Amino acid sequence: MSTGRLLGFSLVVALLVPTLSFAQQQATTNFQTIVIEDFDTPGESPWIVRAGKFIAEGYPRVSFVRTFPEALYRREPEGRELRALGVQAAFDRQGYNFLEFIPVEPGEDGEQEPRGIPIPGRVRFLDMWVWGSNFDYYMDIHLRDYRGMVHVLKLGDINYRGWRNLRVEIPTWIPQESRYMAEIRGGEFASDLRGLELVKIVLWTRPRERVNGFFVYLDEIKVETDLYRDPFDGEDLRDPDFVREMWAEGEGM
Repeated sequence: MSTGRLLGFSLVVALLVPTLSFAQQQATTNFQTIVIEDFDTPGESPWIVRAGKFIAEGYPRVSFVRTFPEALYRREPEGRELRALGVQAAFDRQGYNFLEFIPVEPGEDGEQEPRGIPIPGRVRFLDMWVWGSNFDYYMDIHLRDYRGMVHVLKLGDINYRGWRNLRVEIPTWIPQESRYMAEIRGGEFASDLRGLELVKIVLWTRPRERVNGFFVYLDEIKVETDLYRDPFDGEDLRDPDFVREMWAEGEGM
């Protein structure tokens, strides 16, 4: 190889190495699949179902029933009682009627209040199992970001028979982190990673479809999420629990 060609090749390699190194650093991920709700313990993780104004009298009827998708478990694991969230519903007229599936918790007055289900990491996909009976309905999910904005994403149609896994990709324009490592926001400590919360799931009926009586069952909501956080000197000072404990033990001026 001539000296000129050798120098040119060396220059190309020298230019590429930093680029590849930077790209490798940027591409570091730790994707994991995490179940955020399985409906197996209604006492610990309660849900309610609210309906639109044309709901028929006596509906909706809600129960955590002993059923599950066979695609998940061929048989019930020993020592577990698998359940799904089941709903019977009917409406008095056709149209864009809805059912809202809302996670709740006891409030200070003892009444059930909506609660968001925290989603760890930077979520990329969310999916869940839905049993359909071929009615022409569809489902949305509502996700809240750290600014309090709620984003509505279509989960999918349920005009099919039996259990099916519905999956949605979370758009990159929904914020899940901040450029600030640590700050006070709304009177509370906040780190750079600002995960989303699942607020509710909504079933919609289409205007031409029957609504005089139907069933729907929900099971196992899970996410594919990136749990990687870049290390740096002093990274523990962005951890909310560590910071609260440290300041509680500190000495004021």
